[in-house]
Amino acid sequence: MLTCPDISLGAKRTDLPLVYENDDNFQALPTFGVIPYFSASSPFSMSDIMPNFSPMMLLHGEQYLEIRKFPIPTSGKLVSYPKLIEVVDKGNAAIAATGTTTKDAATGEDVFYNESLVFVRGSGGFGGPKKPSNRGNATASYKPPNRKPDAVVEEKTSEDQAALYRLNGDRNPLHIDPEFSKVGGFKIPILHGLCFFGIAGKHVVQKFGLFKNIKVRFAGVVLPGQTLKTEMWKEGNSVIFQVTVVDTGKFCITGAGAELLDGGKSAKL
Repeated sequence: MLTCPDISLGAKRTDLPLVYENDDNFQALPTFGVIPYFSASSPFSMSDIMPNFSPMMLLHGEQYLEIRKFPIPTSGKLVSYPKLIEVVDKGNAAIAATGTTTKDAATGEDVFYNESLVFVRGSGGFGGPKKPSNRGNATASYKPPNRKPDAVVEEKTSEDQAALYRLNGDRNPLHIDPEFSKVGGFKIPILHGLCFFGIAGKHVVQKFGLFKNIKVRFAGVVLPGQTLKTEMWKEGNSVIFQVTVVDTGKFCITGAGAELLDGGKSAKL
């Protein structure tokens, strides 16, 4: 059940805890928590909550993930319940925030909670609220301290990374169809934001251990095959981080942070 998501984030055949179900330490990366809600049916249509909606004008702006059950189950049936949190009117654009609770179908226990924020160009001007609400960690923006990072990890993505990540359930043609990506202004299909979010989360686990929540802001595009550099600073019980595309020198994740489980005492990969 868990091997495809971890392989799609660069796990190798030698990373047995992530890819081999008979390993004594078999586990999922915490960022697996964004996968279950891909197939959940939304209770609303984007065209119903904002004017002039076009999927080609939509950008994934931010992602917040909270892991509510440890250890993460390695088998079972999960059910996800999405809801609309708010729609913000930015004048020339709209921002929609959706929250999704994922539960263990057998016990009813919460396993994951996600908040996803999308930015839709050309869909503002409808007279809605101008500023988003404050929802604590879900809307926090982290600023790196003024010192060298405590840890840095570089990882080259595969040219087939986006094709592999689609197997998790995100079937957006922007990540596979060259003609569709050209309409969106990209010369080739781009990598899923949640894919490089997952890779960055893996780097945090490798250096500092498991985390109980993580928040990122997507700041740029990653093309499959490019190299990612995650810079991390440990501040108390949290890790502040940012991700740069080495090939271009541009950020793809900013304002990011993860709250460590047990202060980072959990085992690292």
